[in-house]
Amino acid sequence: MKKILIIYYSKTRNTEEMAKFVGEGVKEEKVEVEVKKAEDTKAEELLKADGIIIGSPTYYGGMAAPIKELLDESVKFHGQLKGKIGGAFSSSANIGGGNETTIMDILKAFLIHGMIIQGTPEGDHYGPVAIGAPDERSKSQCKGLGRRIARLVKRLG
Repeated sequence: MKKILIIYYSKTRNTEEMAKFVGEGVKEEKVEVEVKKAEDTKAEELLKADGIIIGSPTYYGGMAAPIKELLDESVKFHGQLKGKIGGAFSSSANIGGGNETTIMDILKAFLIHGMIIQGTPEGDHYGPVAIGAPDERSKSQCKGLGRRIARLVKRLG
């Protein structure tokens, strides 16, 4: 069975809630999903997943240190994530707080690994965002991301 690994860092639980919603979307597509905190995830686990979705709060316009540390550690597997499906999501305290730059930082790391990224013409184009706690709009966007990544994993796998 195909598997998607959702990794997140969350200090206020906002990004954690988003991760759970993304996981619900994956489950709707009947794909195995594991939702883990970044600090409980080893870089080797990335090799075992068909899809990897990472969520981070926005810290100074970029990803949180535990997410960056995991991605830095993944460098030792350069080239081995090629062809896996990737996605990202973010939360911040303010509109214009850096959600898109945080998502793009994560997606850039995935692209350097040779991963496949799918945007969307509707809603949050790069990945779901929340301002503070996820509302109904961001919940819907998170579930949509989970469904899209799961469908792509099934289609390309």
